[in-house]
Amino acid sequence: MGEQTGATFPQEVIDEYAALGVDLPALFSAGHLGTRMGVQILEASAERVVGTMPVEGNTQPYGLLHGGASAVLAETLGSVGSMLHGGSSKIAVGVDLNCTHHRGVRSGLVTGVATPVHRGRSTATYEIVITDEGDRRVCTARLTCMLREVAADEALANLPEDGSAR
Repeated sequence: MGEQTGATFPQEVIDEYAALGVDLPALFSAGHLGTRMGVQILEASAERVVGTMPVEGNTQPYGLLHGGASAVLAETLGSVGSMLHGGSSKIAVGVDLNCTHHRGVRSGLVTGVATPVHRGRSTATYEIVITDEGDRRVCTARLTCMLREVAADEALANLPEDGSAR
């Protein structure tokens, strides 16, 4: 997701991951794909995740925001929320994503807001609403993630040496 500057996390979550020696913004990133697409996380908690993505560079041949780009933003935000809900002992794995595209966007920045629909022990489902700069709905998505138990050392072993997510 790029630089991650300005992302805010609840203090108790920062403390939980810091105790494990984990760089929280790096852990909750979309990795190289998010960086290429310019995704930025602005706010993150299990109750609400907010992120942005530029339209420029993420368009289809007609010059409109690519539906797949909206899906990447939606899955990123919903996955971050799911991971924060699951805590440091679980990883979130997307098992279902659906997107309804409402309108085309040719320029500017789109903003996605993920809010929970269901937060259980083994799954988490988030609704993600993506809007344009005029606050018009561009896409509505729903992501369900399976929450898989992992030992803290196993989760850390799966991170690259620089501490960023893969």
